[in-house]
Amino acid sequence: MTSEQIIAKGKEVIRIEGEAILNLIDSIDKNFAQAVEMIFNSHGRVVFTGMGKSGIIARKIVATLNSTGTAAIFMHPTDALHGDLGMVRKNDIVILISKSGHTEELLQLIPMFKRINVSIIGMLGETDSKLAKECDIVLNVSVKEEACPLDLAPTTSTTVALVLGDALAIALLEKRGFTVEDFAMLHPGGSLGKRLSLKIEEIMIAGKDIPIVEEKSSLKDSILMITSKRLGATCVVNSEGILTGIITDGDLRRLLEKTLDIKNLTAKDIMTKKPKTINKDFLASFALQQMENFNITSIVVVDKLNKPEGIVHLHDLVKLGLQSR
Repeated sequence: MTSEQIIAKGKEVIRIEGEAILNLIDSIDKNFAQAVEMIFNSHGRVVFTGMGKSGIIARKIVATLNSTGTAAIFMHPTDALHGDLGMVRKNDIVILISKSGHTEELLQLIPMFKRINVSIIGMLGETDSKLAKECDIVLNVSVKEEACPLDLAPTTSTTVALVLGDALAIALLEKRGFTVEDFAMLHPGGSLGKRLSLKIEEIMIAGKDIPIVEEKSSLKDSILMITSKRLGATCVVNSEGILTGIITDGDLRRLLEKTLDIKNLTAKDIMTKKPKTINKDFLASFALQQMENFNITSIVVVDKLNKPEGIVHLHDLVKLGLQSR
């Protein structure tokens, strides 16, 4: 194949699968609504099963459901026939995925599911198949053609099943009123979990480690404070301990560019007034967003009286792996 032919084939595959996904819109009907209601009202889990590539798709849908508030598990059909069927409970809902609707391993499981008395939903490519006749609800995932030119390797059919699984998961998410906070509870690890759940109070520099000088402090003392705390900045407070400004390394450099007559200067003379502040109850990712928006490297955490109770540095947020976008 030439480069042009390879590019054309890649585009053709995307076109075929894209059209199949759009055709799937017609399958979002009363059966889909009934399936969502059934799962929502269930007191058990959603048990997915499927052979081969359908099983792989089932595993992905299970992962999506679990991360969005719907308890789900995958059960391999062959393993189910040799003992794993014991994981299915009477309150569960079973979802079968099959392109043909005649998958022998799934057909062998039907009598067992009937005996347990679980509800069965079929995501099937043939809605008039043996499996379809045994399901309580059938979701149509039929496709006109596979992207595979031999019409052998499951390609378009698996894509369509995966998209319908996403549709189920998101419809359930909306129906449950699933929130960002709920999502964070299920994703405590990694940068995503931190971005969604880590609060400023948990990571801010506090107590004696906060760099603070009074307005009347000399420039020398201000520089020593910045140097000793190693944050590249110091808070400036008035006699009542209320934040009135901040001095950064950048402020000092700009000062020296203007004048060398600095002997009698105080912190109040050189500070940046009304610095950006934040509350400790905000998410740490919001602090990072504010720093990026205002092009600053530190943000002061203040209490209700506008007194410093912490400081957050950009480098600490980056080390945590947080991303504001």
